[in-house]
Amino acid sequence: MRLRFVAMLAAALVFVVPAVHAQGQADRHEGYYYPGPVTEESYVSRAETLVNADRAKRLGFITGLTGEQLARPYWPTFVVFAKGAEAEKLIIVSTGDSGFRTIYQARALLAQLTATARGTPLFRELKVEDLFTFFDLAKMLGYRQIVISDGENFAHRVNID
Repeated sequence: MRLRFVAMLAAALVFVVPAVHAQGQADRHEGYYYPGPVTEESYVSRAETLVNADRAKRLGFITGLTGEQLARPYWPTFVVFAKGAEAEKLIIVSTGDSGFRTIYQARALLAQLTATARGTPLFRELKVEDLFTFFDLAKMLGYRQIVISDGENFAHRVNID
C-alpha cells in the first residue's frame, strides 16, 4: 500500500499554494452513500493545497489506495471514494459489522491513516511528519470534506478549512 500511496503523493507534489474554498451547498450524498452525520467538526489545516491538486489527482489518490486494498489477501474493512463535481469530498465507509459505529472507532481509523501519511517521503521532505495529519494530507490534495461512516447508522463529517 505504501508504495502506491507514496507514488500518488509524489505525483501531486509540485508547489504549495493557498486553496480557494467553494460556497457550501446541500449534501446530496447524505442519505445515499451514508446516513446523515451524527457528529461534525471543522479542521483548520496547517497545510496548503498543492498547486496541481485537481480532480484527476484526487481520483488518482483514491484509485491508488483502492488498488492497494484490493491487492491484499483479504477483503478491505473500509472503502474510500470521492464525490462532488471536483471530487472534493472524500468518503470512507466500513464494509463490515466491525466498522465505525462510534466516533472513537472512526477517529482510530483516521489516526491510522495519519500514521501512514507521516511515513511518506512527502511528509519527510517537507519536514512535517511529526506535525501534519491525514486531514492535512487531504487538504494538500484539495479535499474539502471527509465523511466517515459505518454505512448504516453512524457518520462523522470533517470540514477542512
